[in-house]
Amino acid sequence: MRNDQSIYDDVAAQWWSDEIRWVRTLKNLVPARLRWMDRQFEWAGRDVLDLGCAGGFMAEALDARGARVSGIDPSAGAIAAARDHAQQQDLDIAYQTGVGEALPYAGAQFDAVVCVDVLEHVQDLGQVLAEVCRVLRPGGCLLFDTINRNPLAQLATITIAEDVLRLLPKGTHDPALFIRPQELRDQLEAAGLTPGRFTGLGPRGINRRGDITFGRLPLTAILYMGKADKPA
Repeated sequence: MRNDQSIYDDVAAQWWSDEIRWVRTLKNLVPARLRWMDRQFEWAGRDVLDLGCAGGFMAEALDARGARVSGIDPSAGAIAAARDHAQQQDLDIAYQTGVGEALPYAGAQFDAVVCVDVLEHVQDLGQVLAEVCRVLRPGGCLLFDTINRNPLAQLATITIAEDVLRLLPKGTHDPALFIRPQELRDQLEAAGLTPGRFTGLGPRGINRRGDITFGRLPLTAILYMGKADKPA
């Protein structure tokens, strides 16, 4: 089975334990993403939606930057883990279960939507982007990352990361759902958003635990990040 999202419910109880290698990999991606995103947006005092928040790694990092954070994810188990951890840390993050194609929020509710490791999993990309545009305030922005669609990206993210190194569970991704940058630009524009700069994201080193660390890369051939603005 490809694009198997049941993995998030399967590990929800251990999400914050640091016991599962692939979950640690997702956690290790957060600082790399934010080193770039911090230069694109001022978080403090802003209303931010973490779309596809899983167990809350990015949501808690955004809360620490002073944002008013909401998080949504289709995995009920992951949302329960996110809520429990936020309560333990006395954080006021509004989590709920739902999908990007039908966001349960009023229009123009958020200054930014963050969507990482999500777009390559959704059922209807155009509908998700239209919903993002709807819930953004004029002048707001979408900050995202996703996976390019080409043989090199498939080799790196599926053959190597899933099948060989087991950095992710086998079946996590479906290469047919990967998105070429120009395709995403076209979809963003169709949804009413203005795409900006895209940049690469990838491995930069190994930490003491033997896990991969990540950072910005000049090439967008495999993983890439980007920003799109809703016109003011």
